[in-house]
Amino acid sequence: MTRRLLQLYAGLVLYGLSMALQVHAMLGLGPWDVFHEGVAEHTGLSFGTVVVVASVGVLLLWIPLKQKPGLGTISNVFVVGIAADFGLSFIPEGGTLPVQLLMLAAGVGLNAVAGAAYLGANFGPGARDGLMTGLVRKTGISVGKVRTGLELTIMAIGFVLGGTVGLGTIVYALSIGPLLQLMIPTFKVPTPAPAPA
Repeated sequence: MTRRLLQLYAGLVLYGLSMALQVHAMLGLGPWDVFHEGVAEHTGLSFGTVVVVASVGVLLLWIPLKQKPGLGTISNVFVVGIAADFGLSFIPEGGTLPVQLLMLAAGVGLNAVAGAAYLGANFGPGARDGLMTGLVRKTGISVGKVRTGLELTIMAIGFVLGGTVGLGTIVYALSIGPLLQLMIPTFKVPTPAPAPA
């Protein structure tokens, strides 16, 4: 249990820091943030409000997938945002293109490690990761394919709505699924079976 809790919170903190790296690489928003930006432009709602509303909408999509929230779901809401803000406060913006590319690669790679760590702790996924894990379980399609499909779909919708797509957006959308699929087995913590009644 101690290892699982440490892995959960270390993964969530690293997730937020990796997002800050990607933002300050200045090579494009992540696919979901492209969507959030596009919706904000059309509704007049603030970016943060759209993030919250979108999270609630994604959680509603869990119902037909029979996906259940857990400690990881709730913790994700608070820890990732706080860690991202902390990272943005001290990580400098990428100046030259080589530095930007290095920050982007580090951000995407660390995001995959962080996602695999917090999902592997088995305390429940965040809203968007839960949509992925629910679809994987329901369809039997691999994590890599489901995650890539989700990222490309939401990126395309966001782009049509006027969100900003850049190199970083495309790199993240195409690589995060396969990277997660590769790393999840390494971080999967076996959970004890319930005692027989």
